Amino acid sequence: MPNDTHSPHASHGPLRRMIASVFALLHTRLELIGIELAEERERIIAVIFLGLVAVMFAMMALIGLTALIAVAFWDSYRLQVLAGITAVYAIGAVICAIRARSGLHAAPIVFEATLHEFEKDREMFREP
Repeated sequence: MPNDTHSPHASHGPLRRMIASVFALLHTRLELIGIELAEERERIIAVIFLGLVAVMFAMMALIGLTALIAVAFWDSYRLQVLAGITAVYAIGAVICAIRARSGLHAAPIVFEATLHEFEKDREMFREP
């Protein structure tokens, strides 16, 4: 009977350390995803709030401008002036909608830093 000083679990040591390292790596990446989600949520809330405030002030200004122009031309060209103001507002709305749509398509990639870290991790585990 040979003198066996190795325990049966000793061969599992490197494998367990590797699995523990992989789980630690995944844990770190998930924390990064959480941080990026929180940052994106805060940014979106701030943009929406400022956008709503801007829309409110713009609507008040447009109502005031419309009333001012309509009163100024009430006796002579009221229908033409109101039609012109309506056309200007409609054109402005279309331009804003097109720019908003292009802004959504040009948005940065969400979780870009996390994806970059996952790519680095994948490269590290590839065989040379």
